[in-house]
Amino acid sequence: MATLNDIGVAAAINILTAFAFFLAFAMLRIQPVNDRVYFPKWYIKGLRSSPLVNGSAFASKFVNLDLRSYTRFLNWMPAALQMPEPELIDHAGLDSAVYLRIYLLGLKIFGPIALIAFTVTIPVNWSNNTLEHSGLTYSDIDKTSISNIPIGSHKFWTHLVLAYCFTFWTCYVLKREYEIVAAMRLHFLASDQRRPDQFTVLVRNVPPDPDESVTDLVQHFFLVNHPHHYLSHQLVYNANKLSELVNEKKKIQNWLDFYQNKYKRNPLKRPSLKTGFLGLWGNRVDAIDFYTSIVERLSRDICGEREKVNSNTKSIMPAAFVSFKTRWGAAVCAQTQQSRNPTTWLTEWAPEPRDVYWENLAIPFVFLTIRRLIAAVAFFFLTFFFMIPIAIVQSLANIESIEKALPFLKPIIEVKFIKSFIQGFLPGIALKIFLLLLPTILMMMSKFEGFISLSALERRSASRYYFFQFINVFLGSIITGTAFQQLNHFIHQSTNQIPKTIGVSIPMKATFFITYIMVDGWAGVAGEILRLKPLIIYHLKNSFLVKTEKDREEAMDPGTVGFNTGEPQIQLYFLLGLVYAVVTPILLPFITVFFALAYVVYRHQIINVYHQEYESAAAFWPDVHVRVVAALIVSQLLLMGLLSTKEASQSTPLLITLPVLTICFHRFCKGRYEPAFVRYPLQEAMIKDTLERAKEANLNLKGFLQNAYIHPVFKSADGSDSDSESESEWERSPALVATKRTSKRFTPMPSKDGGSLLSLDQVNDECLKP
Repeated sequence: MATLNDIGVAAAINILTAFAFFLAFAMLRIQPVNDRVYFPKWYIKGLRSSPLVNGSAFASKFVNLDLRSYTRFLNWMPAALQMPEPELIDHAGLDSAVYLRIYLLGLKIFGPIALIAFTVTIPVNWSNNTLEHSGLTYSDIDKTSISNIPIGSHKFWTHLVLAYCFTFWTCYVLKREYEIVAAMRLHFLASDQRRPDQFTVLVRNVPPDPDESVTDLVQHFFLVNHPHHYLSHQLVYNANKLSELVNEKKKIQNWLDFYQNKYKRNPLKRPSLKTGFLGLWGNRVDAIDFYTSIVERLSRDICGEREKVNSNTKSIMPAAFVSFKTRWGAAVCAQTQQSRNPTTWLTEWAPEPRDVYWENLAIPFVFLTIRRLIAAVAFFFLTFFFMIPIAIVQSLANIESIEKALPFLKPIIEVKFIKSFIQGFLPGIALKIFLLLLPTILMMMSKFEGFISLSALERRSASRYYFFQFINVFLGSIITGTAFQQLNHFIHQSTNQIPKTIGVSIPMKATFFITYIMVDGWAGVAGEILRLKPLIIYHLKNSFLVKTEKDREEAMDPGTVGFNTGEPQIQLYFLLGLVYAVVTPILLPFITVFFALAYVVYRHQIINVYHQEYESAAAFWPDVHVRVVAALIVSQLLLMGLLSTKEASQSTPLLITLPVLTICFHRFCKGRYEPAFVRYPLQEAMIKDTLERAKEANLNLKGFLQNAYIHPVFKSADGSDSDSESESEWERSPALVATKRTSKRFTPMPSKDGGSLLSLDQVNDECLKP
């Protein structure tokens, strides 16, 4: 077991590692040659120019010769905190600003809790000697936990009172943050500049009609049912094969550029390659001619496939992006049922154009349920079968197990420094390695399920990643780690004593989580700011592929905050902090340091590096809120189970009320604040529309929307919309549209009200009456 000294050594190692990363970052970021790696966001915005093209000395273009700048290597930290939040929202978007508030939420919750726990809980736990007479394997850290309190002691009332205090404080902070973020979202939507998704609705499962094409059917349906607000529509095409060809051509073009640059540097020798697998065998050919022929072939294939998509009706999906003249009209359509058949004409807010995941729009709507069932089954097996390798890792990731498996290493392992190093690093690193491929696998599952936006894909992946970590990292590490550590004690005790032993041992697993927080949290966050992988890739591309300034811009990889991986990792720390706040509070300072360090680092990255792919206006906050609430309930249930093993039965009725109160709190927040994240108030839409009409009376909205939702592979070919009607024509009353439809299945019934809408067939019949 790790002692306080081992944890101290491990903390020192992780602090030194983090400091080394920060020092390396501070040195690398001020070198002119790395400017595009550490400040790409400013280049994308056009607010920063490369220091390599100015008229300074040759050496100073690549190496910073200003010695004074090296003495201010930590000035990026206060600089990251200087930008006010409103300016940060304008600079990076609401998603990024609200993502940072998750770290602030952690600081607000765990700062006061850590202070109270250290002044009250730890002295109460330490002033006992229960573990010394228990026969269990324990360390000095475990003596600060609830396990060190005698069975049936009145001191458990201290933990009960603190559980109530921590619950009320957490709920207060959660409510306050939910209220702030909801207000920020509504203000952002009200003051944000005009965006296509504010006027556009995605309609899916358009029912087939034997007499009309999909485009005519969509136009007729919305002219009848939304006659004063319908503006235009854009069909959805299955262009996945065309997209694959375009991407393949781009990759081949990169290789062609590489060999052309290589030939320019050495004109005396034409580059060549072997055509076999990975260039290891096959006929040797001229590389430039080889890739030129492939590019030409792919260009012909792309033209043919584009023509096929445009001419083949089977490429048209029963879906469309429908645009409206007002935000109010779009809000009404997106938030209401369009047909008496609830499975057809399904409408939802269209994602922002940058947020659309075009490949999944080609999936027929009827297959989505089947796909999600398959993905759920696959995720179930992935989650529970993953416990096997984690159990093995947990059994081996301690000193005793290594010495048993490799006895010849015992003299080396027993060296004090090496022993502390293994105790501080091995368990956390082993678990981190096993989780490396998990986000990629979960993202593939989300794409298979058919979500149509990048934000939805990331939220789905984040949800499953969190559940996976809860089962395997949290519960799996506690159950398997405790079982292996106390195996000898389990074998030599009666069966009815095993649950009590597990109850005592759960708090003692805090040592493993402390090392995991230091490795993954402290050193991991410091490694994030170093950006070693993007640094290497940028210089490789800059050396071999870059020909123009545009190529150099494309070589930059600013990245994103990575909500699908970052947020579940943060939630794991919320879970650990809330579970161990009462049980083993020695863990709280490590979590508090993580939140503080991560807030500064990610604020710097958001300001200078990350370029968000989309803007969802903080639509993810309800997920953040519900996962913190779930962690709070889990902590209450575990405390209830733990105290039951301590024969503190008199506290059980009082603890039962905590989960009930927490669930009631969640239902209140869900009803009060969540609607702001799932629906758009008609009042807000009308206010925005009225103000816009007053300021821009001659706005050409159709011109603004005409190419917004065209598939990216068509945008280069489609310079203008085929529909050339002017905006003024759309402001007139709805025109009569000739219909080929003989069926009236999708025509609304006439209303008793005088202002009811008639179907197109009824309108034409009325006009033909004498």
